[in-house]
This record gives sequence, C-alpha cells and structure tokens, in this order.
Amino acid sequence: MLVDRISQVLRPLKQPSIAELRNALVKIDASYRELSPFLESTSNKPYYRKLLYQSDEVELLVMNWSNLDCAPHDHGSSYGWIQVIGGACKNTLYQVEGNELPEEIFHKTYQQGSTFFAPQKAVHKMNGENGLVTLHLYAPPITGMKVYDLERCRMCIVADDCGAWWPEEQRQKLQELRLKNKNTSQK
Repeated sequence: MLVDRISQVLRPLKQPSIAELRNALVKIDASYRELSPFLESTSNKPYYRKLLYQSDEVELLVMNWSNLDCAPHDHGSSYGWIQVIGGACKNTLYQVEGNELPEEIFHKTYQQGSTFFAPQKAVHKMNGENGLVTLHLYAPPITGMKVYDLERCRMCIVADDCGAWWPEEQRQKLQELRLKNKNTSQK
C-alpha cells in the first residue's frame, strides 16, 4: 500500500542529502493510479495539493494542475525533488537580485517519469495542462516561501498553508515587500 511504502521510505531520513532525497523519491515509486485517490480538481488555483507525509525532516506532496501558471516562488530554506507522474511540466527559473523583480533566465519542459531538482532559495514557476500530476519531496518541510507578483512588482512571504499563488487571505501574508523593476528604473 502506498501510504505504508511512503512511511517506510521517509521515516528513517535524518537531514537527507540531495542524493538521499532523490533516491527516496525514486524508491517510493508512486504511480498515477496509486495517487489518483488523493487528487481533486481545481479551476481557480494553479494546482490542488495534498500533503501525503510530513516529519521534522521531510514533506511529500502530490499536486494536480489546472491550466493556470503558479506564481514565481522559492521554497524558503528547503530543497527538493519534483517528479512528473502524469503529463508534461514546464519549469521556468528566475534570477533575483536584492529587492528587484525576478528575471526569467531559463525554462525546460519535463515529461512524465522525469525528476528535477529545486535548490534552496531558487525562484521558479511551473505550469502544465490539465492532467499534469507531480510529486514533491522537500527537506526540511517548506516554511517561509516567497511568492512573487511580477505584474504588481511585489513579493510576499506566505504562511505554510498557502501555495505558489498570491494569498487571498490576509492571514496568509506574513510579510509583503514592493520590488524595484530595473527595466523601468532611471539610470
């Protein structure tokens, strides 16, 4: 059973290295069929997320995506691996300097079965069409995630129960900051 397998693989992890974290995700070997009971549709958010496992050391989430882009975001002090379970995922990386607006530097599409790394403090966004399902394993559990609103030149540190979108509830906005757009700044 998937829940038992997840617990058996993740429970022993203590401050896992990048390689240990990836190996754990691969060892879980979750299939779309096994994850389907945890999926719910969403049309007003980029994805629906379900926490499958959490300890002081790691957290495992499954996400199924609508056709909306998530906001550019980091994972606070966490790092992790993302596995594409179904569909294809476009991952866009950004460069952030100080209090300036993030600038897109690179994007890559990952197909079903692929895994890719999400480094500490790296800013990225993901998107995919309906049918995209991803499995995310982070160490330690994400806290202090920064979400960026590129159109309004702002950044927000969000509560742990907020996803990679601008918070709708005031209680989810832990800190908000206006950003500089160096393309429109005077020289």
